[in-house]
Amino acid sequence: MVKLFGHPVPRALQSLFIAEVVLLIAGIQLGAVVRLSVAGLDPWSMADSYGAIATFVITCSVSMVAFGLYERACCRDLRQSALRLFVALISALAVMAVVFYFLPELQIWRSISVYSIGVAYVLLLIGRLVFIKVADLDRFKRPVLVLGTGDRAAQLGAMTEEDAGHSYRIVNYVRMSQEPPCVENYVNMCEWPDLLAVANASGAQEVVLAMRERRGGLPIRDLLKCRMAGMRVLDLPAFLEQETGRVDLESMQPSWLVFSDGFGMSQGINRVLKRIFDIVASLILILFSIWILIPTAILIKLTSPGPIFYRQERVGENGEVYRLFKFRSMRNDAEKDGVPQWAKEADPRVTGIGKIIRATRIDEIPQILNVLSGEMSFVGPRPERPFFVEQLSEEIPYYEERHIVKPGITGWAQINYPYGASTDDARKKLEYDLYYVKNFSVLLDLAILVQTVKVVVWQNGGR
Repeated sequence: MVKLFGHPVPRALQSLFIAEVVLLIAGIQLGAVVRLSVAGLDPWSMADSYGAIATFVITCSVSMVAFGLYERACCRDLRQSALRLFVALISALAVMAVVFYFLPELQIWRSISVYSIGVAYVLLLIGRLVFIKVADLDRFKRPVLVLGTGDRAAQLGAMTEEDAGHSYRIVNYVRMSQEPPCVENYVNMCEWPDLLAVANASGAQEVVLAMRERRGGLPIRDLLKCRMAGMRVLDLPAFLEQETGRVDLESMQPSWLVFSDGFGMSQGINRVLKRIFDIVASLILILFSIWILIPTAILIKLTSPGPIFYRQERVGENGEVYRLFKFRSMRNDAEKDGVPQWAKEADPRVTGIGKIIRATRIDEIPQILNVLSGEMSFVGPRPERPFFVEQLSEEIPYYEERHIVKPGITGWAQINYPYGASTDDARKKLEYDLYYVKNFSVLLDLAILVQTVKVVVWQNGGR
């Protein structure tokens, strides 16, 4: 598994992305040939149009990422891929029209763009069908040897059974102690000369430590032999992090947070780059959303009594409290008893226009003011109210660690987990927040920002 933007990306998805870039290049070439042939003209020369080809491929690729085409579930569902791919390519066509208007030197015939989109759609669907047929075959997955047979080892086995899209397969379990096994098929370490022999016999490329108790039972010399033989050796938290895109609180120890890589957002250069990113992203969003901000403000004022904006105390960086700006989406007396409440599904307090702006996340746009003032970042953990922070900090370990960075308008948890309105949901979202804090980079921020489009379009978690 290779890291991209500091984020582990399975080789299967990397291969799919590269293959689809090639198919997009083929799509614009074939689309041009077909269109020019219909018009009775000479075939289009690729050598003369590198700029147009690059614009076509980059725009379509970014649009496909934005609409969730590379989510694990989507990559294994042809119907979902077909729908999302159609919307992504149509959106890319609209973006290209704008790009070609401002950069006419890159322009190609509009009809060539349309033909190319159609051809690319067919080619990409065929490619997706092939990928779905081969991606889940075990020989394309990393063979993993699990050290331990307890509940943590069983957790890894259950993951592969619940979701066949994981990029690993368990080739064997090794029983290291006399604890009752929680898995069916395993080998006893005492019956083998060393761990490397077990790994070689099993064909493993990775060794994962899934033992709950390591004191006196960790075979350091054997693990060193495996490492020197070229195998990766990971403890369970690190393995789950790369497979799930979150920090697993159940398996994590404080020492893992202390000694693991990452958590470099507080370094000077990272803070400067992130601040520049925040300002640029905020100004761009204002520029492109001004046409909807004014009508939204008018509709809120006309459809329900009360102010246009909703200001509420939230907990920010280092636990400091600030006032967050949002478009008001609930009745003015939503909390008339003064007790904070989680938002519910089909919440009766939400106004008619509020349902729309919450589903499309338009209500979040005024938080740009908080970003520009430095109280928030564009990307980061979502800010919570002081009442809930106090409650959740008592119930969830490491909850306060999410406040070492500025909260964000969008975030890693928002694009990976649906709307949460309970302690259990807050715990899951914290796992994604800690992953983001640990693996921060400006490029990861950009990737999150692009993928926020899928949350808005498919209305994942709006409530």
